[in-house]
Amino acid sequence: MTSQKEFDDHLEATRATPEYQAAARAYALAYELGRQVRAAREARGWSQTELANRAGMRQHAVSRLEAGDVVPTITTLERIAAALDTELTVSLAA
Repeated sequence: MTSQKEFDDHLEATRATPEYQAAARAYALAYELGRQVRAAREARGWSQTELANRAGMRQHAVSRLEAGDVVPTITTLERIAAALDTELTVSLAA
């Protein structure tokens, strides 16, 4: 049986690994992209199905993107941006 302290120590060590930190950054990016897509879609009064149709996608793909469940490709983001009549901007920051 594992104690709570052992579990907490293991969790802390895992969170310190480069792999965990990279995954956490990818999740945060996917979540933020999804939030922005959802906000733009809702500002237009569109359903996920409407956006999906305009972007040539399926509704469940839009749902997964908005939930932050996937890291979208640049091609997918371009399709979404075009459907929303917005500009896709990608940048690197130090």
